[in-house]
Amino acid sequence: MAVDLTGGHQKTIGADNGYDTSGFVKETRRLGMTPHVAQNISRLGGSAIDRRTTRHKGYAKLIHARRGIEKVFGWIKQFSCLRQVRVRGLDNV
Repeated sequence: MAVDLTGGHQKTIGADNGYDTSGFVKETRRLGMTPHVAQNISRLGGSAIDRRTTRHKGYAKLIHARRGIEKVFGWIKQFSCLRQVRVRGLDNV
């Protein structure tokens, strides 16, 4: 799906730190895309994302924006009972 994106600019793929694996990073680079994945620095061996990605301003902007988005989802789960949809199912809500 991501390979089919049109345009002449550099394509990027954003994901959380669960996708910070050497296999995912290598495959996205093989496809000619930049993996904008949150770094998982607590993992044994460190992050698969290197300076080629993290040195750009766009990467820092993406990580900052992701923090804001995750905060909103946290608020929704805490105060609007979003978690109940997952537990009960859509038909029961």
